[in-house]
Amino acid sequence: MLGLKLATDPRWVNIVESNIEEILTDHAWCEQKAASNAIYIIVNNSEKEELVTEMTRIALEEMEHFQMVHTIIKEKGLTLGRERKDNYVNDLVKFAKKDGSRNDALVERLLFAAMIEARSCERFKVLSENIQDPELAKFYRDLMISEAGHYTTFLGFAKKYQDNINVDTRWKEWIEYESSIIANYGNRETVHG
Repeated sequence: MLGLKLATDPRWVNIVESNIEEILTDHAWCEQKAASNAIYIIVNNSEKEELVTEMTRIALEEMEHFQMVHTIIKEKGLTLGRERKDNYVNDLVKFAKKDGSRNDALVERLLFAAMIEARSCERFKVLSENIQDPELAKFYRDLMISEAGHYTTFLGFAKKYQDNINVDTRWKEWIEYESSIIANYGNRETVHG
């Protein structure tokens, strides 16, 4: 469904399990950034009522996920660390087109968001199927389903608002680019690392 070219090696979970505090901290901040992205889309496209409604829902849901991760951190006696830089996301930003109309910028932002959600969904699936902690396995299974919904929402809006951009063609370009960078990741205890 996601169309990703390179699957995450399940052994990545062994790295994750070596430092649960780190993956949970990174995950919490990923949720906060996802909420901020939805708010960014609202701020820059406030005239699009349906988009604003959906992005508001996503922003609230992402902050709810942040709260859920924070609760798990506290329950495990761990500490929410400082916000981290996400090199994977920064690599994706480099691929995003910066020229074109305001509408083109929206479509590109939606594709960027869909790409992050697709990879997060895939990573959460790997976690849910391989992590030894049953509570975290269920948690990541539930979040995988949510991320898949966000992915389809972002991609659907990109198609709805495509004008000068052929979204199917551009999405294939995003998939190809992502496959060229993801091989550099999967060796750290972070969601995209």
